[in-house]
Amino acid sequence: MPDSTPTVAIVIPVFNEEPVLPELFARLGALFAANPGTAWRVVFVNDGSRDRSAEMILAKGSEDPRFELVELSRNFGFQSALAAGLARAGGVDAAVTMDADLQDPPELIPQLVAEWRAGAEVVRAVRRSRQETGVRRLGFDLFHSVFGRLTDIPIESNTGTFGLLGRPALEAFSQLQERHRFFPGLRAWIGFPTADVLYDRQERAAGQPGQTFRRLVRYAVDGFFSFSYLPLRFLTYTGVFVSALGFALGLFFIVKRLLGIETATTGFTTLVSLVTFLGGIQLIGIGVLGEYLGRVYDEVKRRPIYLVKPPRR
Repeated sequence: MPDSTPTVAIVIPVFNEEPVLPELFARLGALFAANPGTAWRVVFVNDGSRDRSAEMILAKGSEDPRFELVELSRNFGFQSALAAGLARAGGVDAAVTMDADLQDPPELIPQLVAEWRAGAEVVRAVRRSRQETGVRRLGFDLFHSVFGRLTDIPIESNTGTFGLLGRPALEAFSQLQERHRFFPGLRAWIGFPTADVLYDRQERAAGQPGQTFRRLVRYAVDGFFSFSYLPLRFLTYTGVFVSALGFALGLFFIVKRLLGIETATTGFTTLVSLVTFLGGIQLIGIGVLGEYLGRVYDEVKRRPIYLVKPPRR
């Protein structure tokens, strides 16, 4: 922990956030003015925005050099943009990760820094409440209530991107190069002393969410298959159960035959039901294996997680 003025970078992926950027700039500026004992940097990562987000960040950076822009060559997705920002922030004493939509309030950052200065290398912002409604809210609640119980490592529920990584944790995180990334799981996997800060997640400040429901589902699936072998184990348990059931059923008919007990002929409906049931289990098994195999295939290709555009002139 540095005794002198610490350098803290705030890493923010951006995708079509033009409506919210003016308020984000203002609130970050107020944060810096209220906390002069920290050397602040803001690393915005433009993840292929189609609006004026990049131009607005460049204009802000020309006024205040603490605001800098990293532009990806196309839309690689939130997780890749986050990795690019953390890579650019390398060398700082700590890095704060957050969304651009102001659902994660910048005013909470001093509390994250305080926990870090008290000795924690990983600080998680844990949601007490959230403002989403409808299907998105139902999906979030279901995911956070179930996910932590199914993974092979403990992952705190109601946590997301918002949090802080100290330099040792940031250096460890930079060694993780997998393509299917789930930030809360990776943050839990690296270990290090951890602290939590509770907060209430706000409504989006302006505009529409950049993460569609489909992308959120894919994000949840990536997290599940990246940090749990439960689907494979479940297939094994199902296979053992079906095999044992088939063996017991066969033994039952053999014993009845040996004892001369009349047995009814199995009908067409029973046969079709059994074949359909077993065929369904096999197709599910192939699908689960395909999910894991597809991720292995993506990893062995060793393509970069993201590509950065040259700086604008």
